Amino acid sequence: MLEATPLGDGWILRHDSGGLPATVPGCVHTDLMAAGVIPDPFLGRNETEVAWVGRRDWTYERELGGSSAQEQTDLVFDGLDTVAEISLDGRLLGKVRNMHRSYRFDVTGLSGRLSVRFVSAYAEAEAVRGRVGERPAAYAEPYQYLRKMACSFGWDWGPTLVTAGIWRPVRLEHWSTARIARVRPLVTVEEGTGVVELVVDVERTRVEAPLAVEATVAGVRTRAEIEGAGGVVRLRVPDARLWWPRGYGEQPLHDVELTLLHGGEALDVWRRRVGFRTVELDRQPDAHGTGFTLVVNGERLFARGVNWIPDDVFPSRITRERYRERLEQAAGAGVDLVRIWGGGIYESEDFYDACDELGLLVWQDFPFACAAYPEEQPLRGEVEAEARENVVRLMPHPSLVLWNGNNENLWGFRDWEWEPRLAGDSWGEGYYLGVLPRVVAELDPTRPYAAGSPWSGSWEHHPNDPAHGTHHSWEVWNREDYADYRLSVPRFVAEFGWQAPPAYTTLRRALPGEELAPDSPGMLHHQKADDGNGKLERGLQRHFAVPEGDFDRWHYLTQLNQARAIAAGIEHWRAHWPVCAGTILWQLNDCWPVTSWAAIDGDGREKPLYHELRRLYADRLLTILAGDGGLELAAVNQAAGDWAGALILRRMSVAGGTLGQTGVKFTAGARAVARVEVPPELTPVGPEEFLVADVDGLRAVHFPLPDREVAYPQPGFDVALAPGGITVTARTLVRDLLLQADRLEPGARADRGLVTLLPGEEVTIGVRGWKTPDAQTARSALYCVEPTR
Repeated sequence: MLEATPLGDGWILRHDSGGLPATVPGCVHTDLMAAGVIPDPFLGRNETEVAWVGRRDWTYERELGGSSAQEQTDLVFDGLDTVAEISLDGRLLGKVRNMHRSYRFDVTGLSGRLSVRFVSAYAEAEAVRGRVGERPAAYAEPYQYLRKMACSFGWDWGPTLVTAGIWRPVRLEHWSTARIARVRPLVTVEEGTGVVELVVDVERTRVEAPLAVEATVAGVRTRAEIEGAGGVVRLRVPDARLWWPRGYGEQPLHDVELTLLHGGEALDVWRRRVGFRTVELDRQPDAHGTGFTLVVNGERLFARGVNWIPDDVFPSRITRERYRERLEQAAGAGVDLVRIWGGGIYESEDFYDACDELGLLVWQDFPFACAAYPEEQPLRGEVEAEARENVVRLMPHPSLVLWNGNNENLWGFRDWEWEPRLAGDSWGEGYYLGVLPRVVAELDPTRPYAAGSPWSGSWEHHPNDPAHGTHHSWEVWNREDYADYRLSVPRFVAEFGWQAPPAYTTLRRALPGEELAPDSPGMLHHQKADDGNGKLERGLQRHFAVPEGDFDRWHYLTQLNQARAIAAGIEHWRAHWPVCAGTILWQLNDCWPVTSWAAIDGDGREKPLYHELRRLYADRLLTILAGDGGLELAAVNQAAGDWAGALILRRMSVAGGTLGQTGVKFTAGARAVARVEVPPELTPVGPEEFLVADVDGLRAVHFPLPDREVAYPQPGFDVALAPGGITVTARTLVRDLLLQADRLEPGARADRGLVTLLPGEEVTIGVRGWKTPDAQTARSALYCVEPTR
């Protein structure tokens, strides 16, 4: 039977002063921090002080000893970051140059000093650039010249911390006769019957040995002979229970076990979990253009998505528990799809396991982002090898529903002045329209492939044409008011977003001792977007009076503006289902403490946007749409049953009076949208009026003017302690009340975000992690919209 010996202990990182203890899996930065050689680069402006680390060569060493009675011993690295030479007692085992692959070396009968020498990623990238020529990119760092997590070179939300190290587990594998080299599971459903086809590759030490495999799933067992280097086992599970996305059904998972046999002896075992489901991508042309609708088990979905970036710039620190926590946060916000963005990595099994269990669909980008990628060697062979390995590795996961070729590179070629600069040089098109779809079609025909995001489906249409395929909406954040989200109905919005700073306590930890201001040195260092603060301020100016010299007020208003912006987009696009078939917020998470587009900041704290997502991505959403013909209510129903209700519409005065009221019945069918016209006499006008719509505990409000022009009263409310939190009772109109729970205690969390109260209404806000509740302290952590002075 194959035996595995982990090699996580005993490593030394070679440094100027000798050797330092090294943690494997890990990276140079985390080892240097642990030894006190460098400061935490997440704090203050330490990032710039440690830039030298990425430009050095580094060596990891340990003793490799012990013998085995087995016929062969392999040294297996699940991940090396990135360019390295591996040697044993001075004997070269191999050279590697791809962070996204695993590596295996035959070390049978060998022992001694194991050395992994990493070359600076900068040196490798510059050498490749010298060989293949210059290629344009969105950022100056040379990330497109090697197969490494691109965002370790910095991004408009991330630090430049160019890593090196043994970033995934390493082990010895001892085996005899044969081992399972690869299993490619094709899981489908045929007329209610679950089908698992296991394509098995084996590696042998004895060519003549007769081999067989035995496979089981869901109580079904079968056996097949293995001829030569492989074979196929097919199992059929009658009346298989289907795996569904969250909100559409349950997520039954089945253990698959495949045993390699020689006579009666088990040589090796492969185990995974699978789920039975079908997935299609409907890209048929229609009266509105070209669609992009995910169809799971025959059910057409409006995808409620978020974009995922690596949760730490040092990905070896992301534990199974951290993945689970972050993805549970996503599910708790109503998310049903997570897009793994192309400037990061293929995540660990822990990520996809959690998505399988939580019913979160996974859209997986291949790791290409925002650059022209050379197609010459040594990159071309690496791209195909990594794609083949990772497609097969991730195939068992039912949550994985889409392979995507790249992020923004097809768009960049057309719109970012790449085409004339390239002058005919390769730039990645051959990967996205050639290599990658060929690999997916050959290895994983059970899933659809898209060439990129955004992508209209062909060069006949602009790559980012909102009427065709996927669309990235960035003009709004970069140049326009967020109200402009309502001016178009893209077929699928795969990226859009609005910035806000992280939670106050996150800033205090990241910027110790700094007097916080929007433009204080640490705040500017932790704002990586081009003119990010300028865009934040211009976005505020359109709706609020920008506070001068009041950081706390600025902090609240920018977080509020982020939530308002995202609400404007999602409400509009969901109301236009099925023309628009999904939104993927940029972004769910952060990789360090930073002002960014994230809903959850770098310390794991939820911004107000996170709580707003819970409303926006709920099965039922009520929103008020403003058009040329007047106001209209949209009742968006993504539930499996009809939604019938009686709307209460009220035209209100900001002083608290009701100027008009009516009740309107409606029915929204399952997975459908109902529209209700607002009677003209209930349409608010001027700075002292607004519209309120209520049904089944849901509320929508509409003010006809920007907040800075609304005649808000001075907000008045009472605060009292309640079991597990506080109760706030409004004496006036209170717009967008927010409890910043981390101001009570760093570990405190509130169970809701922004809430608007009419006079006499109350809300109870649950707070966990608050050890010494006090009503006066709570009042100091409450913020709301105030009249413009």
